[in-house]
Amino acid sequence: MDQLLRVQNFTISGDGVAAGEDQSLEAPFGSGIDPGKLFAWAGATASWPIRTAPGGSRGLDDYFARDFGHNIGAEIMGRNKFGPQRGPWENHAWRGWWGDEPPFHTPVFVMTHHERPSFTLSDTTFHFVDDDPAAVLARAREAAQGKDVRLGGGVTTIREFLDAGLVDTLHVVVAPVKLGSGLRLWDSPDELLDRYHLEAVPSPSGVTHHLFWRR
Repeated sequence: MDQLLRVQNFTISGDGVAAGEDQSLEAPFGSGIDPGKLFAWAGATASWPIRTAPGGSRGLDDYFARDFGHNIGAEIMGRNKFGPQRGPWENHAWRGWWGDEPPFHTPVFVMTHHERPSFTLSDTTFHFVDDDPAAVLARAREAAQGKDVRLGGGVTTIREFLDAGLVDTLHVVVAPVKLGSGLRLWDSPDELLDRYHLEAVPSPSGVTHHLFWRR
């Protein structure tokens, strides 16, 4: 059985923006970006992985939120998703903005030009790798032990793996907000139709779930 590389629950604005410039500890998604507007659909569901309060909605959005960890054995992310530091690591004591109980529950491979020792928080182990997408994916697949690999973002990392032809399926959530400027996944989802089939499924919450799979 094939080990898929999957993008899941990746949320962008109606004009294709996933994050702003100038990410910082205080503004993880960049200056001028309110993540609450992007992720309101997810935060309302019962199954959102970082939910802390009881309750939450069921239905279409919850179905996709619930699928976040299904058959996932490892994750790949860019350094910006791990934390806002740039260049050589200045503070090894700070271990990312995911807290003591990260929502991944698998090995995580953080792509960076500045490697550092691996460490474990709860049942998530972070590895820091300086390699090309194909080599990082090979390592992640080995660590996933037969399960799929999730490509977690951010947008620059997803574009890098798309350009390398390595992404098997994508679930992109388009929120009904416009952000104007920032890091853009696409100008239009039609840009991927030469390589992927697409079904767009509108949700009562106002978002549209875009499901891509290889042609």
